[in-house]
Amino acid sequence: MPPPAATGLGYITNALAAPVSPAEAALRPLTFADFTGQPKTVERLQVMVGAAKQRGEALNHILLSGPPGLGKTTLAFILGHELGKNVRVTSGPVVEKAGDLAGLLTNLEEGDILFIDEIHRIPKTVEEYLYSAMEDFRLDIMIDQGPNARSVRLSLPRFTLVGATTRAGLLTAPLRSRFTLQTRLDYYDHATLESIVRRSCGLLKVPVDQGGAHEIATRSRGTPRVANNLINFVRDFAQQRANGKITQPVAAAALELLEIDAAGLDEMDKRMLRVMAENYGGRPVGISTIAVAVGEESETLEEVHEPFLIQEGYIQRTREGRMLTPKGYQAVGLKPHSGDQATLL
Repeated sequence: MPPPAATGLGYITNALAAPVSPAEAALRPLTFADFTGQPKTVERLQVMVGAAKQRGEALNHILLSGPPGLGKTTLAFILGHELGKNVRVTSGPVVEKAGDLAGLLTNLEEGDILFIDEIHRIPKTVEEYLYSAMEDFRLDIMIDQGPNARSVRLSLPRFTLVGATTRAGLLTAPLRSRFTLQTRLDYYDHATLESIVRRSCGLLKVPVDQGGAHEIATRSRGTPRVANNLINFVRDFAQQRANGKITQPVAAAALELLEIDAAGLDEMDKRMLRVMAENYGGRPVGISTIAVAVGEESETLEEVHEPFLIQEGYIQRTREGRMLTPKGYQAVGLKPHSGDQATLL
C-alpha cells in the first residue's frame, strides 16, 4: 500500500490502493483469498461483508482478539478492501480524551472503518463516548467548564468500528456487548505457517525448498508475523553464507544464530524457564517477580512470551502464580529435584 497519510492520532489509508512492493504484499494480504489460516474467523467475516454489500449498508462492529502477530490488523485492511472503503488506524493509548475521539469520528465518511488497536487501553472516560457513537452514530461532547459548560451533539456517518485486543478480558462489559461479532484468532499450525512462508518467499523472490519452509515454520511460535521476520533474516543469511537459497540446513543455521531453537523458544523464553527452575524450584511465582528476575516488563512477558509457553505446555497458571511443567524443565536441560531445587539432566 502507498504510504499512509499521517493525521496525528492515526492515519488513513486507501484500502483499494495497490501494494508498492512484494514484501509489503507478503505482510499485508489484501483479500480473503490471499489470507491463510483462521478459517472460522474468515468465514464469519465473509458472511458479514457479503450481507453488508447486498444491503448497501455499513458493516456491523467487530472485535478481534488474540495474541500479537496473528493477523488482526491485516484482517481490518482486508475488510476495507473487500468493501471498497477507507480504513483509519489508531490505537487505544493514543486516544487520550473525548476531543481526540471526536476528531477521529467526524473525519470518517459513510461506511469507513475505524480500526482501534489495543482497544482495551482506551481510557474509561473516553470509552463512554464510544457507546452512543457505536449505537446511535452520534457524539455528545461537553464544551467549556462551569457556568459556560454546554453539551454539543455531533451527528456521525454510519461507520464500522473494528477493535483489536490482546487481552479481551480487560474490556468492559458495556463496550464488549456493542460489538456484533466477537471472534478470537488462535495460533497457526505448522502446515498453515509453511504455506505462509512459501507465499512470502515467493513474493520476496527468495528461493526456498520444502525443508527450509518447514524449518522456519516450526520455529515461528505459531505466528505469521514471527515467520515473516525470520524469513528476512534467513534470506540475508542465505545470501551471505550460502548460495542464496533457503534450505533446511541454511534455515537451521540462521535461526541458531538468532538463538531460536527447534521448538521456537528464544533467549527470553529460556531465561524465564531457567529462572523459574533454578530460583524457585518450579514453585508458583508471580509474573512481576519473573519480570524483575529476567529484566523485562511484566506486560511484555504476559502478552508476548507467556501465551506461547502456556499453549505449548512449558508453564501453567495457577491461583498462586506460574508453575513450571516437566516439559519446561526439559527445555532448559534441567529436571525437577525431589526437594525444591532443580538439577542438571
